[in-house]
Amino acid sequence: MHDDFTTIAWTPQGTIRLIDQTRLPLEEVYLECGTVDEVAHAIRTLQVRGAPAIGIAAAMGLALGARTIRETDHAAFCAALEQVGDQLIRTRPTAVNLAWAIRRMLGVARQSRELPVADLKARLTAEAEAMREEDIRINRAIGGHGQALVPNPARILTHCNAGGLATAGYGTAIGVIRAAAEAGKRIKIWVDETRPLLQGARLTAWELTKAGIPATLITDNMAGHFMQRGEVDLVVVGADRIARNGDAANKIGTYSVAVLARAHGIPFYVAAPISTLDLSLSSGKEIPIEERAQTEVTEIGGRRLAPVGMRAANPAFDVTPASYLDAIITERGIARAPYDESLPRLSGEA
Repeated sequence: MHDDFTTIAWTPQGTIRLIDQTRLPLEEVYLECGTVDEVAHAIRTLQVRGAPAIGIAAAMGLALGARTIRETDHAAFCAALEQVGDQLIRTRPTAVNLAWAIRRMLGVARQSRELPVADLKARLTAEAEAMREEDIRINRAIGGHGQALVPNPARILTHCNAGGLATAGYGTAIGVIRAAAEAGKRIKIWVDETRPLLQGARLTAWELTKAGIPATLITDNMAGHFMQRGEVDLVVVGADRIARNGDAANKIGTYSVAVLARAHGIPFYVAAPISTLDLSLSSGKEIPIEERAQTEVTEIGGRRLAPVGMRAANPAFDVTPASYLDAIITERGIARAPYDESLPRLSGEA
């Protein structure tokens, strides 16, 4: 079972080709970004989205930006590169993978003092591609660890999109689902539509349909009903940032699903790469929550739903306390409580 779409990749011309997720599921359209501004716009407007995917996009965007820097002195080049990195980091504040990817790329630049600047630019392009390929391997490892937690048969509920579209390929939460299907398990997926931008209805449903995995779309406020009827066996979601204590930020509505799962005795799992951990934060209270435009709530597809003048709140994420998680699935294995011990151990923190 393979993706027959590519979320993000270099073109032979050295530009970035990415699938425009704002046009799915009705149109499969690819964009080409040739400048940092175009990459920043794609991240900000959710043409590329999902914590791992925007990390890769930022790394590739930084490599694009490096090509335009005229400085030939190493220190001056790195200073200019940091400014490009700052521009990209400002696009989306909640997902930590973005800042992680920029830090990794800047580290490569700083450690390559011996290289002529022209060669360093090529080195950064190669590093961004290495990160893209590494992400796909990481997701397959997450899937392998996570599918061991999936019974056979299983009815799995997922929220938002943590699939190939949210990563460089294969997916985190959807990677667990894919791996379970590849292991021959009989699974059925409940797909939360995920208001306000319908990433479940538009993206997860599209991916699962393409992969031939049986799935049923439900509105967000139906999850409790199907849990109450005994029709959900487990929940698996992705994450955009996980604090040291295991508190996990994910798409708005995830916390509600976790509370419902706990009330019905249903296992709730988070699947995310080590790069999503932010061990500098002691708890989820410190995770910045992105507030997006009110029109995302008051309109759908440019069509107004609410009265003119009606205000709307639009936090893009919420934080699920670690006490509601049964496990966090990473590429290095499965973390369980106490997370302030298991997560640093998995991350390799000295």
